[in-house]
Amino acid sequence: MADIAKLVEDLSKLTVLEAAELAKALEEEWGVSAAAAVAVAGPAGGGDAAAPAEEKDEFDVILTGDGGKKIQVIKEVRAITGLGLTEAKGLVEGAPKPLKEGVNKAEAEEIKGKIEAAGGTVELK
Repeated sequence: MADIAKLVEDLSKLTVLEAAELAKALEEEWGVSAAAAVAVAGPAGGGDAAAPAEEKDEFDVILTGDGGKKIQVIKEVRAITGLGLTEAKGLVEGAPKPLKEGVNKAEAEEIKGKIEAAGGTVELK
């Protein structure tokens, strides 16, 4: 391991011109291209792209349609939101519209299930 540390130290002292000459000499000696090595290794800092996205804890439930079952969907919207008949009808007919905003994942999934069971379509954002 000490030999590798010494090699890294020596390489760190090279000028840009010397490093370019070294890269060219290694390409010729080993029959490889520095560009090909980068392509295989992936872009620098690319580890973040493969990392799983942080899970959201707040969701907006968006009613996207009534699925041809407007009356059933209006009933569910009223039960979920507490809106009156006219307001719920306006919300369903004006889809896509937010049904509930800033709810936790469990509540969002529950609302989605109720609306879909009534025949409507929902999107979680």
